[in-house]
Amino acid sequence: MNRPTDNQQRLTLSRRTMLVSAAGAGLAAVIGPPAAHAAGPASIRRGTGAGAGAENTAPHAFYWYPETPPDGSPEPGIVWRGLLDWDPATDPDVPFNTASVPLAARFTPAPANTNARAEQGGIQSLVAFAGTAGNPAQGGATSSYYAFAHWAYVDELVFWGGSWWEGIILAPNAPVVDAAHRAGVPVLGNVFLPPVVYGGDLKWHQELVQQDNDGRFPVADKLIEVAELLGFDGWFINSETEGGDPALADATRAFLTYLQDTSDLRITWYDSMITTGQIRWQNELNEHNEVFLQDGESRTSDAMFLNFWWNGSMLANSADRARALGRSPYELFSGIDTEARGHTTPVRWDAVFPAGQDHVTSLGIYRPEWTWRSLPGDHEPAAFHDRDDRYWVGPTGDPSTAEPGTDWPGLAAFVADRPAATGLPFASAFGTGHGTGYWVDGVQVGERPWNHLGVQDIHPSRRWVVRGADSSPRLDFAVAYQGGESVAFDAGPEASVVELFRFDARIDRRTVVEVVHRGDVELEIGVAVTAESAGEPPSYTFLPAEQVRRAGDWTVSRVRLGELAGHPLHVLALRFTAGSAGTWHLGQVSVLNGPARPPKPVRNLRVQHEWVDDDGAQHVRLVWDRADDVHHYELYVRHGRRRRFLGATGSGAYYVPDLLGGADAGSADAGSAADGGAGAAAGAGAVVEVIAVSGLYTRAPRTTTTLTTPPSPPPPPGAPPPPPPGGPPPPPPPPPPPPPPPPPPGRGGGGGARRPHRILPTITCR
Repeated sequence: MNRPTDNQQRLTLSRRTMLVSAAGAGLAAVIGPPAAHAAGPASIRRGTGAGAGAENTAPHAFYWYPETPPDGSPEPGIVWRGLLDWDPATDPDVPFNTASVPLAARFTPAPANTNARAEQGGIQSLVAFAGTAGNPAQGGATSSYYAFAHWAYVDELVFWGGSWWEGIILAPNAPVVDAAHRAGVPVLGNVFLPPVVYGGDLKWHQELVQQDNDGRFPVADKLIEVAELLGFDGWFINSETEGGDPALADATRAFLTYLQDTSDLRITWYDSMITTGQIRWQNELNEHNEVFLQDGESRTSDAMFLNFWWNGSMLANSADRARALGRSPYELFSGIDTEARGHTTPVRWDAVFPAGQDHVTSLGIYRPEWTWRSLPGDHEPAAFHDRDDRYWVGPTGDPSTAEPGTDWPGLAAFVADRPAATGLPFASAFGTGHGTGYWVDGVQVGERPWNHLGVQDIHPSRRWVVRGADSSPRLDFAVAYQGGESVAFDAGPEASVVELFRFDARIDRRTVVEVVHRGDVELEIGVAVTAESAGEPPSYTFLPAEQVRRAGDWTVSRVRLGELAGHPLHVLALRFTAGSAGTWHLGQVSVLNGPARPPKPVRNLRVQHEWVDDDGAQHVRLVWDRADDVHHYELYVRHGRRRRFLGATGSGAYYVPDLLGGADAGSADAGSAADGGAGAAAGAGAVVEVIAVSGLYTRAPRTTTTLTTPPSPPPPPGAPPPPPPGGPPPPPPPPPPPPPPPPPPGRGGGGGARRPHRILPTITCR
């Protein structure tokens, strides 16, 4: 290989960091292991997911080694386990990690601009949502999260992570899978075999591809089992451990073929190993690595991610070679690394997406979550979405005007959007899966920040196409009708037309459109029943919206589409004006073919486990039977006369830390408007309510369970033991130690020893 250029050297460091860092580990963690790993007896914990007896923990995403962990002992918070010994039947975290949304179908309308190409090159996105160990299975109590919503531009998501000191096989968490599936995007877990210099051990590659006497690949069988059980779509295989030989390369090829022949999983191979077993990044598809994509008549992988050092001729040759193998060149994802520079990364766009011509290959993006991680300050949700819009849509913020010619024109300048094939009925409250508060039917029930991608809504695939007056659509996290946000618009005397959703549906005589809005504005609903050409605006029929009722500060307006019955529904838009300049908000859009009926109440609600920690906080793991007609569930706790919102989840399981902590913070009187005025729970036990919410935002009657009083926490060190039954009382405790001296000047004081009042986050979502 020729000596790399300065740019290639930069990419080498970035790539090495990328392949080892497992979602944000620092350079020191890459260079050397944590001290706890350097010595100590072997500590291997297998087969329990959370570890033996580890139900007293929050649920986390799963990670493993193929069979044997490294020598030494894991750091606190890390559990070493081998996948071959993992038994899901005994793992309490399985319900929390099981995705519940099936993969939606998609369709491809005419592109928003004349530069983007339909049914050609797509995008694979490699995202590290969190670290490998401690990756929450149900979101968390912060709004700082990569709450990605531009799914329409992505063909495949890789849940990136893995490290030698935590685990090298990482399964995606359920909220990410549910959000992606709702938008029609498949999700892959990650298998990372690290370089030796970064802790890699060739035994892990050998264990991964081992074959038994019956010709089966036991680790491949477990990878299939994990994906099918947890509801995701396949694996990204990244082999970078040096020391292999032709026999190992042959075994790897057979392992990949076995995955293809015995499952429907999607497998993407990273351009690393070649047929000699050596690690030699080719940066193209050639005779040295093609067998890991196609081996004669055998399909080895579904796609290949090409390393970053490509040029135009290498990609053109790769495309030709793919066709010669009987494969599409768009099954090659040419890699770019945006971890460090985001939308200022230099890219040879014309090598992948030449202007005025067919795409050469697809594009593989490493670490687009730069838009979130690089934010200054508190990572405010609105600031993140502004930056993410710039990355995906381009500097104009309008995909219909995105075009090549700038350093980073946005992905919408090249790739046509592919929305989920949305039928009727339909509703969206524009939920992104995070927020600084939580609203139900316009009433704020939670005041704390949160994230949970599993409750995300379908978003407009073209955020935002605006014609007429510039109304500056943007997400507003201070005002919402459902969930955590609404869409804010500027309005004035000049009309603005904003495209909302694209459909693959047909209008009938009962079809109505309902919009929930706030602010003084005149609204019309635009309906396009014919498909437009690329780059052309839809031809709308505009119908005036009639106000039908009030919902607190919000207005519900309706348009009946019966006069368009029999026509296809292609696009829905809004046209609006206002008597004077101002701002209005859109909280929810629904397209219905009849009354929206509530789902059935939750069934089989039960406590999986509950415990009290050393600080006296009560923790509860809840599970129930998830129904197919439910978008998400909302949870409350009642204790005495107080009712407090706990969170929302897309699955049939929920973990509550510190159940009663902060009972006076963010709570509402029993009988609040959030639940129709039900009375307080009887007795001293806490009552947990779970309410099923449909995709149309109708709510079922609540289902409740009364919690038992769990055991008290252990006594603090030095406390006298309780007296034995019938025995004499224990001796009095020793006198307390003298008080500590006062703090030195300027250092402040800690006050008394009283433990601060614990406040449960308003949302601790899964």
